[in-house]
Amino acid sequence: MKYTEAKLKKAASSRYMNQDQLDFFREKLIDMKIELRKHLENERSELSQQSKECDDLDRAQIEEEIHLRLRILDRESKLLPKIDEALIRIDDGSYGYCSNTGEAIGIERLLVRPTALFCAEEKSRQERIEKAYKDS
Repeated sequence: MKYTEAKLKKAASSRYMNQDQLDFFREKLIDMKIELRKHLENERSELSQQSKECDDLDRAQIEEEIHLRLRILDRESKLLPKIDEALIRIDDGSYGYCSNTGEAIGIERLLVRPTALFCAEEKSRQERIEKAYKDS
């Protein structure tokens, strides 16, 4: 049976991370990777062709836009290895389970963030610890 997001959300918890669900997420991750690579390639191409012939005011605005786009590209490019790691977790049977606690991450969270390593509770705990270190 081919899963859809709606079917995933309705699936019994006893069927969590069955082969159909793993196949669904594998396909989703592969599609994400293909789309991300296309997007990165298009953005880089567009940035490399951007005209440098303009007055100083325009140049400052264009340079600021380029800087912002490069930061976004850098952030997006860091997602590629995370996608690869998630695909490896699908293959080794650990996908969908928190890397620290072993608890189920949950379908809803994986639909939003298919590369998630941690369940929501563990991620919140890590963020609280991180914030405490920043505040001290």
